[in-house]
Amino acid sequence: MSQQPIVAPATPGAAQAPIVQPGKSTADDRYYYASQWELIWWRFRRHRLALISAGLLILLYIVAIFAEFFSPYTSNTRFEGFQNAPPTRLHLIKPDGSLQPFVYGTQRKLDQKTFKFTYIEDQTQVIPVQFFVKGEPYKLLGLIRADVHLFGVKETRVNLFGTDRLARDVFSRTLHGARISLSIGLVGVFISFMLGVILGGVSGYFGGVVDDIIQRVIDFLLAIPGLPLWMTLSAALPRDWPTLRLYFAITIILSILGWCGLARVVRGKLLALREEDYTLAARGAGASSWRIITRHLLPGFTSHLIVSITFNIPGMILSETALSFIGLGIQPPAVSWGTLLQDAQNLTAVAHQTWLMIPALFVIATVLLFNFVGDGLRDAADPYSR
Repeated sequence: MSQQPIVAPATPGAAQAPIVQPGKSTADDRYYYASQWELIWWRFRRHRLALISAGLLILLYIVAIFAEFFSPYTSNTRFEGFQNAPPTRLHLIKPDGSLQPFVYGTQRKLDQKTFKFTYIEDQTQVIPVQFFVKGEPYKLLGLIRADVHLFGVKETRVNLFGTDRLARDVFSRTLHGARISLSIGLVGVFISFMLGVILGGVSGYFGGVVDDIIQRVIDFLLAIPGLPLWMTLSAALPRDWPTLRLYFAITIILSILGWCGLARVVRGKLLALREEDYTLAARGAGASSWRIITRHLLPGFTSHLIVSITFNIPGMILSETALSFIGLGIQPPAVSWGTLLQDAQNLTAVAHQTWLMIPALFVIATVLLFNFVGDGLRDAADPYSR
């Protein structure tokens, strides 16, 4: 039986206050006074797949930043005698029935028929996997000296993704390679974003000769095939450059064509908005052109810019992976997902060392996660979505 609200009788001669249903006006006022960013966030939270993907991407970037801690070994640690060893099997229940992750010892034997080394588990050696174990020293973020790793073993090795032809741990190298592959997408898109917004904004707002020059430059760049251009510029880079200089050079090369499409979109938006009443009012009030563009015009389609950035990051990651895969991108001893996939270029590696293809799974997963987040942001930023 529902309880009816008790309303006090109105005082004669006094204006009666309107009866407000609890919770209804509060929610309406909350949406009425909410900013654009709050509305986007509330709609984005309802997109479960995009929200989970964003969380996984944040986790992936955290692991990449602190790769030295999360990986049991450094990117160049070698295990002599264990070249192209398969992944180490991780067990959870010990022979005595207790619950603890462990690995068995490994023995290497030569097959007399194929003259290939095979790796057999020695089940007489039960070696527990320890967490927060001391291992090889490293510099966290390049500044803090430390030697504690998330997990590891003391008596033997643990190679969750196997080893490569130089007996290096593929799991550790994959985590270290994520740092370059993921960051180059952010840095490259940031450069493309700045160029696209500035040049597109200038082209759309001022028009005239400036617009013609910028648009012809864009037409010329878009007429050049992207991959051959990247390959030509990458091949022209000196091979003896240090890793940091080569990293930024590759980033700039990948950004050369990335800003053209965004500049076209920004130009079209500003051509439509520069004659609006609020733009003319700001111009009449004496606002500078830079202030009108940055404070009045660009915020009108900020949501579109955010979605564009989200969809462009996977393209940058794939471009870097492709250049490094063919040997024209990041060069060893630097590690990226593209350089790791160089070991899987031949059919022998694909057929017999399938674990060398694991970095490709990270590339695919990262691109899918960014696409899911982009879909969620696109739906959340759509003013006509409900």
